[in-house]
Amino acid sequence: MVTITLSGIIYAIVVGLIIGALGRLFARGRQNVSILATILIGMVAAFLGTLIAGWLHVRHTEGIDWIQLIIQVALATLFVSLYAGRGGRRRARI
Repeated sequence: MVTITLSGIIYAIVVGLIIGALGRLFARGRQNVSILATILIGMVAAFLGTLIAGWLHVRHTEGIDWIQLIIQVALATLFVSLYAGRGGRRRARI
């Protein structure tokens, strides 16, 4: 059974913000993405990146898990680009 604590929620938000911000930093062009969307994208990218790192057996290494972090940031960059591109096309039609 998974227990959700306030500290776990705060941790997820902080990690989401950091991963999402790094994703925005590496995404090309200007992104019209809100801070809430950045946090949510970062949280999803961090979760999926951790799963992928586990499948590749690189999730638990000594020191900083650089490969896992790179996967998470790459996913965040992809998701930010897709999200920003989707919003830009929607505005262009109006």
